[in-house]
Amino acid sequence: MPRKVSLDELNRLTVEDFKTADKYPYALILDNVRSLNNVGSVFRTADAFRAEKIYLCGITGTPPHRDITKTALGATESVEWEYAADVIGLVEELKVQGWVVAAVEQAEGSVGLQNFLPDSNKKTAFVFGNEVAGVNNQIVEIADFVLEIPQFGTKHSLNIAVSAGIVCWDFLLKINKNLT
Repeated sequence: MPRKVSLDELNRLTVEDFKTADKYPYALILDNVRSLNNVGSVFRTADAFRAEKIYLCGITGTPPHRDITKTALGATESVEWEYAADVIGLVEELKVQGWVVAAVEQAEGSVGLQNFLPDSNKKTAFVFGNEVAGVNNQIVEIADFVLEIPQFGTKHSLNIAVSAGIVCWDFLLKINKNLT
């Protein structure tokens, strides 16, 4: 009969060990995300799936904030993050540095997540947009591609924190065959 394991049995990294551990070659860009709970949830996801960095852009809230801290459960201390007021400038800078930039959005010509094949030799930045308006149209236009999560129900979108979790896990599965 299975049993739940205790927190001690999980053997998680300490914050100090996490900071020096190798990260997976991807970053998350949150552009104009209104909900501080969503921001905190994305921090937790970035910690769980060892993202290299989170960029918080536009009106997206930044730590320290009570609502971010509440949902991040300490991940704001482990995950590297940076605020960038200008998301377009940030994306252009990352592209110059050799990053592949994917806007996570529903758009013409998008690549379905099931068909996404990351280049394990390049870093990928995933852009997530505002809860109502989505990813900024200018980012959709300058991104290397648009990545779309297939959906089969009646709703037309997913919560940004849920989308980030799906994209991160999919990316890790595809670049690290040892996870399966």
